[in-house]
Amino acid sequence: MLNQGHLLYKTRCASFSSAPKPEKKAPHHLSAVIDAVKERKLPPELRGQRSSLRSETDIINIAEQRIWQSMKEGQFENLPGKGKPLDLSDNPHADPAEDTLYRILSKNGCAPEWVELNKEIRTQVNGWRSALKKAWANRCNQSDSQWIESCKALKLQMSDINNKVFRYNLIVPFGRQMFGLKWEKEVARLEEQ
Repeated sequence: MLNQGHLLYKTRCASFSSAPKPEKKAPHHLSAVIDAVKERKLPPELRGQRSSLRSETDIINIAEQRIWQSMKEGQFENLPGKGKPLDLSDNPHADPAEDTLYRILSKNGCAPEWVELNKEIRTQVNGWRSALKKAWANRCNQSDSQWIESCKALKLQMSDINNKVFRYNLIVPFGRQMFGLKWEKEVARLEEQ
C-alpha cells in the first residue's frame, strides 16, 4: 500500500511538472491586449496592417491628408478668433516663474541667455564653415603641412563651438536642443560639392 501511495505521489508530481504553466501564457496574453489597444489608437487607414508597415511617417502622412481634406471642406473657416492676432504673451508650456522672467527681460530689450548663445553659436558655425570651405578649396594649392595645420586650427574651433552647443543644450527649454559639429560629416559635405 505504501508503494502504491508513493507511486501515485510521483505520478502527480510528474504531471504537475510537465503541465503547461499559466504564467507563460500571461505575458503573451498581456502583449496581445496591449497590441489591441495600440491598434485602436491608429487611424482606420492603418488598422490591420503589420506593424512593420506602420511607421511614424505613415501616421504623419494620414494626419496631413486629413488636415488638407478638412481645409478643402472649409472646416477651418469659422474658427473663433479668425483674422485676429494670436495672444502669445503667455507660454502654457513654460514654468510660470520663467515665463515672468522672460516677459520682464523682453520688455527691457534683453533676451534670455540661451537666445543670445544660440545667435553666437550660429554666427560661429557660419564663419567656421566658410573657413573650412576656403581651406578645402586651397588644399590642392597648399602643401600637406599647411593643410594639416589648417585642420588642427579648424578642429580646435570646432571643439569650442561644440562646447558652447553642449552648454546651450543644458539651458535651453526642452525640444530646442541642437547638434554639434562633426568633422567627418562636414568634410563629407564638402566632398559632395
